[in-house]
Amino acid sequence: MKRDEVNVFKALGDKNRIRIIKMLEKRDLCVCEAREVLDLSNSTVSKHLSILCNADLITDFKDGKWVNYRLNARSKNPFIRSILSSIKNSLTDDEQVTNDAKKVRSADRNKICGI
Repeated sequence: MKRDEVNVFKALGDKNRIRIIKMLEKRDLCVCEAREVLDLSNSTVSKHLSILCNADLITDFKDGKWVNYRLNARSKNPFIRSILSSIKNSLTDDEQVTNDAKKVRSADRNKICGI
């Protein structure tokens, strides 16, 4: 097994990181929006996002003053694409995932950050 593949499985070994992946299926998010849904501290959410980025499951990009995160669905690595596809087809009836999806739709970074 390759080290990169082990890192992917380690990254997915945390419930909150799987929740983040499922949230990012709905839309790109910034840290404060993910924090709002997860109800965790900014530093904890940032650490989860960093682990997912290092595993190549998500990417980040700058949009003005915001750093947004999105699924790396166009990864050159077929393993990453396969894992993300498998996750997309799972947990569709999970109550937490359903509740997170509702919160993602209403999370507004301008209101959350008071802008």
